[in-house]
Amino acid sequence: MAEPSLVAAGEEPEERAIEAALRPKNLDDFVGQHRVRKQLSLVLQASRMRGRTADHVLFSGPPGLGKTTLAMIVAAEMNAPLRLSSGPAIQHAGDLAAILSSLSEGEVLFLDEIHRMSRPAEEMLYMAMEDFRVDIVVGKGAGATAIPLELPPFTLVGATTRAGLLPGPLRDRFGFTGHLEFYSVAELELVLRRSAGLLDLKVNSAGFAEIAGRSRGTPRIANRLLRRVRDWALVHGVEQIDARTASAALDMYEVDKKGLDRLDRAVLDALITKFGGGPVGLSTLAIAVGEETETVETVAEPFLVREGLLGRTPRGRIAMAPAWTHLGYAIPSGVFAQEQLDLFEPGGDAPVAGDWAPESQ
Repeated sequence: MAEPSLVAAGEEPEERAIEAALRPKNLDDFVGQHRVRKQLSLVLQASRMRGRTADHVLFSGPPGLGKTTLAMIVAAEMNAPLRLSSGPAIQHAGDLAAILSSLSEGEVLFLDEIHRMSRPAEEMLYMAMEDFRVDIVVGKGAGATAIPLELPPFTLVGATTRAGLLPGPLRDRFGFTGHLEFYSVAELELVLRRSAGLLDLKVNSAGFAEIAGRSRGTPRIANRLLRRVRDWALVHGVEQIDARTASAALDMYEVDKKGLDRLDRAVLDALITKFGGGPVGLSTLAIAVGEETETVETVAEPFLVREGLLGRTPRGRIAMAPAWTHLGYAIPSGVFAQEQLDLFEPGGDAPVAGDWAPESQ
């Protein structure tokens, strides 16, 4: 299998430590997401004024936009301890009961990828969120007994990249729901300026703009690219990072002007050169680029669809006109004729980000 791309790469322990150091510690330092930040600030301020724990909070949106950071900020703003866990780690009701029973009053419990929690644990969470109580079942069969366990008031902060997979009863028990949007280039420049200050880097305005423009609207990626540009500048003896330095560094890491990385270009190139622009099924496309189906679907496709480079249709994936021109290919006559546009939903509408139509494999 091919090496992971820079924008989708996992982080080593040292990288995670640096990333944690760059996280904002309060809402005033948090850049972007103005609507969510303003609403959340009001919720937390009202809770402090009442002297009560904050309502349960749900953050949804693509990875890397600040859901975990906001959970940490909720705990900091409420001056409360924070407990971190995740949906995949809670596969049994007993796992959740052990966590809930050990919470202290006012503590903030953060569950990342909450939509991946098991159904028995999920049903136990309903009562815990609403009544601060859980029933512990002792024994089996006819002799089983439910022992009620009172819980101290706590705040649950859930995070999910797939809000549509959350059942209605769970979603309705959150007092505040915030959906995080992708960042503009200007907002990413502000994120990079703050991070550069913390890392003691000298970067001019053109350098910030170059990195922000290749960051796919995601602060996590922006900070990661900034650190790689820092490494390039250090090795090459560059004291101040400008647009030329940033461009040279990111070109070396195969992140192009639009933010496409190796995997993104491989997907588009295979669509165009091997399948004539499509349509082609997801599994066939994944085999063509030597990646797992899930990797192509969750890592590459959301960004490519959002940028209008790739389309998802009932019959498969197709390369949109901007993909041909971006990769330097001439668009063959008739590729985007009406008969191909009819591959989309009835009416010939092109798909937008988040339009996940079923398709044949």
